[in-house]
Amino acid sequence: MNEICEKAQEFVSSVVADMKFDLEVNSEWSDDEGCTVNFAGEDVALVLSENGELLDAFETLLFQIFGRELEREHRFVCDAEGFRGTRKKELAAMAKFAAKNVREKGVPFTFGDLNSTERRIIHLTLRNEEDLVTESVGMGRDRRLQVSLR
Repeated sequence: MNEICEKAQEFVSSVVADMKFDLEVNSEWSDDEGCTVNFAGEDVALVLSENGELLDAFETLLFQIFGRELEREHRFVCDAEGFRGTRKKELAAMAKFAAKNVREKGVPFTFGDLNSTERRIIHLTLRNEEDLVTESVGMGRDRRLQVSLR
């Protein structure tokens, strides 16, 4: 396993232990995605509550602490019970809906609030659509993803 991923797992494990959560933390490295940190145990519902907000928080912490050690194409992904996989499928379906909508109406489609990882999934889902372009518009917390005709 990648050394950065091991450090990330150790950090998250110590935070979880300090918080007295009944969670087991494991990680795995993928040359495609980067480091995935998985949560399992009695308190898994806590990290999944509020649409995975705690998972997002852990990802942000990991990126802030260890992000400079990662290659640009890699990320930290925190997951529990396949939550991220399910969300990825939802985002792909939303991307296809947006593409269809833009093609039919000829009007750009702007997504609501998505984090950078979610925006990236939509960009990647639509990257091979020759008649469409995806771009992030806005700054900071107001950043949105827009799909429009080329």
